[in-house]
Amino acid sequence: MLTRADIQHLIPEAVKQALQEDVGSGDITAQLIPESQQATARVISRQAAVICGVDWVNEVFKQVDPTLSLDWQVDDGDQVKEDQVLFWAKGSARSLLTAERAALNFLQTLSATATVSKEYADKVVGTSVKLLDTRKTLPGLRFAQKYAVTCGGCYNHRIGLFDAFLIKENHIMACGGITEAVETARNNEPGKPVEVEVESLEELNLALNAGADIIMLDNFSLEDMRKSVEITDGKAKLEASGGITDATLRPIAETGVDYISIGALTKHCQAVDLSMRLTED
Repeated sequence: MLTRADIQHLIPEAVKQALQEDVGSGDITAQLIPESQQATARVISRQAAVICGVDWVNEVFKQVDPTLSLDWQVDDGDQVKEDQVLFWAKGSARSLLTAERAALNFLQTLSATATVSKEYADKVVGTSVKLLDTRKTLPGLRFAQKYAVTCGGCYNHRIGLFDAFLIKENHIMACGGITEAVETARNNEPGKPVEVEVESLEELNLALNAGADIIMLDNFSLEDMRKSVEITDGKAKLEASGGITDATLRPIAETGVDYISIGALTKHCQAVDLSMRLTED
């Protein structure tokens, strides 16, 4: 699980790139405002949401103008209502307007991920299942979105291709079989989790016998998921994947699988509607 501390070192560079593509050689529209003019900005959410992205916003304003001050009324993981104030910002009117879009882009996107994650987490309350994200993230925002998922009450799958094995159909074919693939994984990277995707109960038994830590049940029926739980009997963790919908989510959770992976947590997010309004001091 990614924590706030895990992603701090990545934020400055992400913000630097965002400002480079937005501000470039300078904000020519902001230059219309007198350099000495000071202002206060109020940022609100125009819809109910789960907030995520406070540290990215802080970094944007800091890089644009270190003299700007922010007064947050919420924090990551907080649920907000429509028209609720998220934070106040004070300082140079030019700087506030230059920072606005990059800051809100991070906040609206990460809050969207957290909000969707909370909606899914609420659907399985009362079950023991953990909902997992996937690698279907926005380029450059992998760690940020996976952190946002945790703010919404869901959990992280592997971060990327480097921290855990996920042996799928093509890997199995190229390696010569499930047993061979798992054995090679253990030899290549001892200690790293090994997950195997299976498409039948026969393959489930092969993965169990090979010693997989986690077995992904790809597009299994509810009946076969329940059979898989009985067959596995705690010898490995089970993850359901593929074709997960609002209608099937809770029935799948109730089969007894340990995890359900859902790409929609990070790829079906609609930006939260935010607004910043400036007032002269």
